[in-house]
Amino acid sequence: MPLDDAIIALATPSGAGAIAVLRISGKNAITLTVPLFKSIKDKDLSHQKSHTVHLGHIVDGSKTLDQVLVSVFNGPHSYTGENVVEISCHGSPFIQQKILELFLRNGCRMANAGEFTLRAFLNGKMDLSQAEAVADLIASDNEASHQIAIQQMRGGFSNKIQQLRQELLNFASLIELELDFAEEDVEFADREQFKTLLSEIRTVLKSLLDSFAIGNVIKNGIPVAIVGAPNVGKSTLLNALLNEERALVSDIAGTTRDTIEDEITIGGIGFRFIDTAGIRNTSDVIENMGIQRTYEKIEKAQVVLYLKEATEIKNNEDQLKTETEALKERYPEKPVVIVANKADQLTSGEKEALASRSKEVLFIAAKKGSGIDALKETLLGFINTGRLKNNDTIVTNSRHYDALLKALEEVEKVQFGMSEGLSGDLLAIDIRQALHHFGEITGEITSDDLLGNIFANFCIGK
Repeated sequence: MPLDDAIIALATPSGAGAIAVLRISGKNAITLTVPLFKSIKDKDLSHQKSHTVHLGHIVDGSKTLDQVLVSVFNGPHSYTGENVVEISCHGSPFIQQKILELFLRNGCRMANAGEFTLRAFLNGKMDLSQAEAVADLIASDNEASHQIAIQQMRGGFSNKIQQLRQELLNFASLIELELDFAEEDVEFADREQFKTLLSEIRTVLKSLLDSFAIGNVIKNGIPVAIVGAPNVGKSTLLNALLNEERALVSDIAGTTRDTIEDEITIGGIGFRFIDTAGIRNTSDVIENMGIQRTYEKIEKAQVVLYLKEATEIKNNEDQLKTETEALKERYPEKPVVIVANKADQLTSGEKEALASRSKEVLFIAAKKGSGIDALKETLLGFINTGRLKNNDTIVTNSRHYDALLKALEEVEKVQFGMSEGLSGDLLAIDIRQALHHFGEITGEITSDDLLGNIFANFCIGK
């Protein structure tokens, strides 16, 4: 695509609203706007200072389309690094469309998805990981994902990668220099110092890779499956967690025939709760299909809430133990939380005695909302939010994870080569590969296909 023409797009969501913003970027963005904008004070936009706002009308010949505010940003001091004009008009879809059509007829073209941010990257306003963080910021729907996106957009992750790359590049340069003096058998790079650096880089890379587990959870939310026999209160629990009547509740067993999902935020972390069909032997074909989907959802969930009636646990504790062990054996990598519902049907003495014998059981009364806060705290306990609170760098992007993994492999190859006493030319090959993977993260090394894939996921207007 051409990267020096003027592009335009709606920067606010489509539909009616109080105001809408149309964004124009390009070398001639301001000069294109001049004949289409009549300032109430007869100002010429091409002679106005950057970062100023002007009141006037957008006109199509002798026809006035709307009274607007026009913001002017002179490059390179703008989001894209180019001249940028932002038009704040009234939020009528008709007005938005008419202004858009007017500019398209007068030298602009429609921006592609993410093209404003792509230009910001290509013009050096941000690196590639920061550009990707823009999309994450727009998509953030809880405190944790917002915090990580803000940190990455400000360059927290980029700075760490750039520092590692620069230190490795310095040693790579010395080793490459040695190759020019191979016949003289000299060493410019201190091998012991290089070993220490490689060890430090490996530690940082492993820490970043380990952070992806929590980063992925924060970015995409944690799927939690609510499972158990029919009529134990799974749908009631979902409604209590969401604080709304999301699922149909009935005394008739087998009411839930399909899975019901909804999301809430607990302690800044997104959780996606899945109410599943009750597990039992049944001849009902539709109910059996729902039960099969229950097992499929358990496979995809990261946490399983196994519901039992408190009175049933009291009457048959051995059965609970058998069922719990079977679940843990079938899903060994998933935490299983045993939840005793309808605990209000037990006397205080019965509840205390049962709690002393079954320390893993969490007692709730979903219908009354009792014990729900304790359940939420238990769920939060499965996530290591310590890194988040310490403002540590957390990897959330699978592309970054893949590049870091490959960089780690190359660093370990260099370490092995050092221990085996390999020559500098062989070490240099692996060092170059490690530098290549670092560069892929920040965008110092890119391809058109890579950029196309990344920015295709952006919204139009950003």
